[in-house]
Formats: sequence, C-alpha cells, structure tokens
Amino acid sequence: MARIHAHRKGKSGSTRPYLKTNPEWVGMEKVRLHQEGLSTASIGVRLRDAYGVPNVHLATGRSVTEILSSKGTKFTLPEDLASLIKRAASLQTHLKGHRKDLSNRRGLELIESRIRRLSRYYKARGVLPADWDFSLKLAELQVK
Repeated sequence: MARIHAHRKGKSGSTRPYLKTNPEWVGMEKVRLHQEGLSTASIGVRLRDAYGVPNVHLATGRSVTEILSSKGTKFTLPEDLASLIKRAASLQTHLKGHRKDLSNRRGLELIESRIRRLSRYYKARGVLPADWDFSLKLAELQVK
C-alpha cells in the first residue's frame, strides 16, 4: 500500500482473519457506550478490548454507525471528516501563535487536502450536500 503524501511504499497493515459468521464465544449484551459520549470508533475499540467482540458487524449484522442512527442519533458530519476538521482547526490555532513553524504548516496543507478528497467522496455518495465546502473559519466554529 502506498503512502498518500510521500514517495515511499510504506508498510501494509495486518489483515483481520476472514470470518463469515460470528464466533460462538462472543456474547453480545446490551452496552450503552454512546451515552458516555464516545465516538463510533471509540465504541468499536471498547467493544473489542473490554467486551471481547472481534467484529461488531458480524455480531449484530449492522455497523456501529447504523445502530446509532437507527436509535435516533443525528450526525452532522461523518466521524472521519469531523476528526480531520478538528485537527485542522487545532493546527490553525497553533500556527497563529507560531508563524514560522513550517513543518506544521505543511502538515496543515496535507490535512486540508485530505479533507477535500474525503469531502469529494462524501458528496459523490450523497452523504454531504453538493454545496458543502471546507473553510477554516467554519472549522473553528464547528469544533467549538
């Protein structure tokens, strides 16, 4: 797998074992992790580490995001896009105080390009409206 912003090939990550059915040792009890304020990725990690659920989709038939949206949770932005916007806003506030920090300025450019690429994907899939646009002023407001 190649890197997005570098000219090297990178290392491929470990692959999850291929399973078609949920293992019989997985006990899925009612767990209310979203009420603690956890994100969907944090819920998946907590289910994996604390409750021994290797794959939420195999255990329940749906993803964590689908489960939360069926319970009535509204998401204004997809979680991966929101976390990238939060990182860009924090880097922007850092760069206001440290204007000569060129490595973080480059990092901000890379994050912004990732945000634009991801927003183009979500616009094509209909998750974001077609007129949605990223700006750092709005990003700072969304983070607050």
